[in-house]
Amino acid sequence: MKKILALAVLGLIGLGFTEFVEYPIDGYERTGIKRLKRLEMIKNGELKETSSPLPEGAKKSWEDIQLNLLSKKEDSVGSFFVVNESFQKDIGALFRGLDKSYSLTILDISDPDSVRYAERNKTLGYQPGSVGKLAVLVALFEQLAKIYPDSFELRTQLLKNKVVKAGVWGLTDEHTIPIFDVEKNTLVKRQVIASDVFSLYEWADHMLSVSNNGAASIVWREALLMAAFGEKYPELTEEEAMAYFKETPKKELTDLANDVVNLPLRDLGITTDEWRLGSFFTSGANTYVGDKGGSIGTPYGLMKFLVQLEQGKVIDEASSLEMKRLMYMTDRRIRYAQSPALKEAAVYFKSGSLYKCDRSKGEECGKYMGNVQNFMNSVIIVEHPDNCRYIVVLMTNVLRKNSASDHMYLASAIDKIVRKG
Repeated sequence: MKKILALAVLGLIGLGFTEFVEYPIDGYERTGIKRLKRLEMIKNGELKETSSPLPEGAKKSWEDIQLNLLSKKEDSVGSFFVVNESFQKDIGALFRGLDKSYSLTILDISDPDSVRYAERNKTLGYQPGSVGKLAVLVALFEQLAKIYPDSFELRTQLLKNKVVKAGVWGLTDEHTIPIFDVEKNTLVKRQVIASDVFSLYEWADHMLSVSNNGAASIVWREALLMAAFGEKYPELTEEEAMAYFKETPKKELTDLANDVVNLPLRDLGITTDEWRLGSFFTSGANTYVGDKGGSIGTPYGLMKFLVQLEQGKVIDEASSLEMKRLMYMTDRRIRYAQSPALKEAAVYFKSGSLYKCDRSKGEECGKYMGNVQNFMNSVIIVEHPDNCRYIVVLMTNVLRKNSASDHMYLASAIDKIVRKG
């Protein structure tokens, strides 16, 4: 997840990725996320497309995105996790002969009244990498709900209108962000700098759409400030925020930051061993906030979150739906989501990776092919046009193998099994 101690024998460390874009492309007027304006102009023929055309599954309107399990809102999350023996047998066959480095939960929700569930090593813990940014998203919406408990409209207005500066929190991430000038119709991609100013919606979008680590630390910082200042937060100035961080003991800030991202998960019945976040995503954040408890993710914990998201139970129905929109992929697909089998499908996706290479071993080692660690995590909701819908959490730590390609191939095989019925 965040910085790793540099060792002479260790090579590259990978976190997240930069070349995929989320949120429905007609969402500019609603959110103020400027890059959406560019995508909408490309779709309307007002700008020339400079990359591959959008897949059909990426063209949903924000109004078309819905939650799939609202009819089961009163059902306990545990009731969805009864293994279907036939489904389990088919899914298990994909991993025959493989070790515990592959872990998975999968839930077919095509028919909410007759779901199918299968699992493999569901409670095995992994370094979650950028998948942990979903916990930051939940923290943001949890605090918005506390500031404006009776108005979702006021929450989205704050997301759209509140602008905040990056500062040191946004630094030390090599991944770029897309910056679109709506007056000149020009796009620049570069790293976050301390003077960058974006709205809360745009920082959240940078956090998810290009998995920018600096943006994730900034969104987490703002959720922390919301918890500290409550109803005074909307008018909070940068100077007041800086004074708070400088004057508050680091341990107090660390404890509050940890509670802000983890307590909402506990409220969902996700235990500390199933999913937790222990450190910010950039070293700049450690100027003010320390690490606590370490980070871990399991297929079971993340599936608990996704099911309750589809039930509309993550904070409330409106928040669950907006978080799902922020997970919607609308551009180049990678890793699991790159599977040709998903081209026509709408996908809601977050991926995270972390790999280490020991060059002294003389082995082939590189991006997503670590020989010390090779974590690759894919969290996805798939919605095919024919109403085939399912959720997958796939977490792996397979050394010396290109896990990005491995997840893509597994996605095709899993899709085939689900569609077989």
